[in-house]
Amino acid sequence: MLSADVTRYLSLRRALGYKLIKAERHLLAFARFASERGESHVRAATVLTWLPTAAKTPNSMAHRLTNLIGFARFLHAEDPRHEIPPADIKRPTNRPVPYIYTKCEIARILDTAGNLRLQKPNPLRRELYVTLFGLIAATGLRISEALALRLDDILPDGVLHIRETKFRKSRLVPLHATVMEALQGYLEVRRQRAGESDWLFPSVQHRQLYPTTVNCTFRSLLRRAGIAPERGQPPRIHDLRHTFATRVLEQCGAGRSEVARHFVALSTYLGHVSIHNTYWYLQATPEMMADIAAAAEALVGEKAA
Repeated sequence: MLSADVTRYLSLRRALGYKLIKAERHLLAFARFASERGESHVRAATVLTWLPTAAKTPNSMAHRLTNLIGFARFLHAEDPRHEIPPADIKRPTNRPVPYIYTKCEIARILDTAGNLRLQKPNPLRRELYVTLFGLIAATGLRISEALALRLDDILPDGVLHIRETKFRKSRLVPLHATVMEALQGYLEVRRQRAGESDWLFPSVQHRQLYPTTVNCTFRSLLRRAGIAPERGQPPRIHDLRHTFATRVLEQCGAGRSEVARHFVALSTYLGHVSIHNTYWYLQATPEMMADIAAAAEALVGEKAA
């Protein structure tokens, strides 16, 4: 059964550190579709028949096709009766252009969050969103990492423990003294108003806060703060992470070796498995990209030698 093959394939990939949450949904959906047609092997024709029924946009179809091609290659190596679908759907090549916030814009977002309408079920609303978005802006955390923080992830000496996030990697993130001071102030208010919950940023029900709720609130703050109203695609929370990375690189020294060390350290701090994943954060500073990339790869090569 293809569903059993999906489980086996995902187990092997996850052992390498991949989460594959969406891929699991896509592959199991295809396995059910193929099973309903009485098929126990991957057929290219079946894949191309299934794709338009499972996705509405070319990008979504391309993502599903990518997952299926990897799955089919895995099975084909064991049994040639499994067919590898042709990669004839144009894959998305353009990621969203990051928006780099100014210091003034970040301050306006936090000020606006501090004036959110109070809600009886959520007396912590203002402090929670000021601290959440301020923490992301000051540390470059992913939104998923920030929302997954628990109280015991705040370690002594001003360090955050980021647990098994993307690629199931954990890391320690040191905090600036001013960030730690703001976090301690939030914790004091939280103790008085949040009730019983071990989540750092709890929902009204004292559970982990939903990303959809946070994104909706963030978009509302952008509108009220007048941030980039002319932009067709509004800035994202993730752009706070891009902004953090860009500002760190802009503060590097002029020396090539110093820039390389900063870049490699930044890649580790952000939780990237490879410095190649950090190159995307240089798009907003293209004049730095070529030199930093070359210097960083040279430094990594020296360490590996």
